[in-house]
Amino acid sequence: MRTHIFFIRLAGLAAAALLSAPLLANAADYNMEHFWSAQPKGTAWVSGSGECWQSLHGPGDLTPCASVPAAPPAPKKFTARLNFEFDKYRVENIVNDDELRRLDDYIEQVKKSEVREKLSLTGHTDAKGSEAYNYQLGMRRAQAVKDYMISRGIPTSDIVSVESRGKSEMLPGVDIYSVQQRRVEIKADY
Repeated sequence: MRTHIFFIRLAGLAAAALLSAPLLANAADYNMEHFWSAQPKGTAWVSGSGECWQSLHGPGDLTPCASVPAAPPAPKKFTARLNFEFDKYRVENIVNDDELRRLDDYIEQVKKSEVREKLSLTGHTDAKGSEAYNYQLGMRRAQAVKDYMISRGIPTSDIVSVESRGKSEMLPGVDIYSVQQRRVEIKADY
């Protein structure tokens, strides 16, 4: 009879060990995730995953975790000198890829900023064509840049206006028929 009780107890312990194994593994994961220490020594309490913690116990003379400096807001004015092909308004029809990369950099700056910029886009054309035609072309160019910015992660609600000046506001010192007049200006209000 004693051997049966021994085997039953042994079987019970083995079953308990098998059932508790996942719990022990989870407890180890939990402990590693919530383990914290002063890193670098004597400067701040940091968890195993790099998060800043405040200690209720332990040394009270540690410097708190340094806050990550906020990303600066985007410039208040950015001109995307996107040289659209003649009579074109799609981003695929831009002839200067380096300027598109500048726009991508600007978009990343806006996305990283702690400030919620409200963006206004204004399209411009060169002097070829009528006032009415160039107004519509400038609007299509500004809308194309808006769509591009949204496709790159700018929230639609952050772009508060899209408008055109057509050929009414030429860049000073630049030939009015130059491809350089074809641009979209972006203004950020904080």
